[in-house]
Amino acid sequence: MRSTDLGALGLGAAAAAIRAGTVSPVELVDACLARIRALDGDLRAWSHVDGSGALATARERLAEARAGKLRGPLHGVPVGVKDIFDVAGMPTTGGAKPFAHTRPGADAPAVARLRAAGAIILGKTVTTEFAYRDPAPTRNPWNHGHTPGGSSAGSAVALAARMAPLALGSQTVGSVLRPAAYCGVVGFKGTHGLVPVAGVIPLAWSLDHVGVLTGSVADAALAMSVLSGQNLDPLPMSAPRLALAPELVSRASREVAAHVEAAADAFLRAGATVSKVELPASFRGTHAAGLTVLEVEAAAYHAPWFGKYADDYGPEMRSLVEAGDGVRRREPRPPRVPRGRDAAARGPRRVALSHGARAGAVWTRLDR
Repeated sequence: MRSTDLGALGLGAAAAAIRAGTVSPVELVDACLARIRALDGDLRAWSHVDGSGALATARERLAEARAGKLRGPLHGVPVGVKDIFDVAGMPTTGGAKPFAHTRPGADAPAVARLRAAGAIILGKTVTTEFAYRDPAPTRNPWNHGHTPGGSSAGSAVALAARMAPLALGSQTVGSVLRPAAYCGVVGFKGTHGLVPVAGVIPLAWSLDHVGVLTGSVADAALAMSVLSGQNLDPLPMSAPRLALAPELVSRASREVAAHVEAAADAFLRAGATVSKVELPASFRGTHAAGLTVLEVEAAAYHAPWFGKYADDYGPEMRSLVEAGDGVRRREPRPPRVPRGRDAAARGPRRVALSHGARAGAVWTRLDR
């Protein structure tokens, strides 16, 4: 099979071809590395590529496959990992300056689960600084004048440019779904805690999720099944039930609001049900509450080194930490605060949880 054809294989198709013996893991890794060499000087999706290590592992997976010893459902498939996840022996930079760089000796659990399923780690994909809002150098492969979205920019671009059939991302607010939408790939993040976030640089641990970027819904389900340890087969759906919340649309720019309305009309014409819904009153406090949790938990995580390296932070991340520091100074908190229980974030966290309970009645009638 030609390298251009190999690059078009999705996650499930690549894994199936390796199991059937029609594609070699070495051929597949070679094809991905060739795409990276050809395109990444322009797109800048990767912060670290371990070509020699990936090929060595591919040769091991090939020998195992020929011996009938498949490790799991992703045997021999190359993947990218967002550069806030620890990968043993590779640098973790968090998209930040050298003060934050580490070289971990162990994989994050999410990465370890991919390896246990037989996946091959190609390298680390670019993230915005600490997975927040300071832009990454990554370029949208469809239009260099447009943003690829963040914070999982490199992962989305790697998928869109066919440099890998799967990449890990993370989402605190919209960092998987936004770049997936901007780059024309599938992004998925499950419920909070479905996949462990240990070994991942946190932005706000009460809000952080591990997610995936793939080429199809079926591929996302396969990847999340491996990461969660659960069978997450997608359900067949003939006519999805979707919601449109005018309160949210009214917050968008005119251009974005018009695009959302046009998309809703297209779904209607295709046979979907689109219902306009009124969000519960509790929704009105969730944005402020979520922002407070984000600020406080980011400030708590960065407290050990922010005082020394504040000038090395990007302006958006620096402002976030400073805002969180301000909230923490105004709020009483016990002398010993376990991770994830910062007193300053407790009230806002309760607001968000309360809204989630009230909104459940709306979502159960919809497919989203």
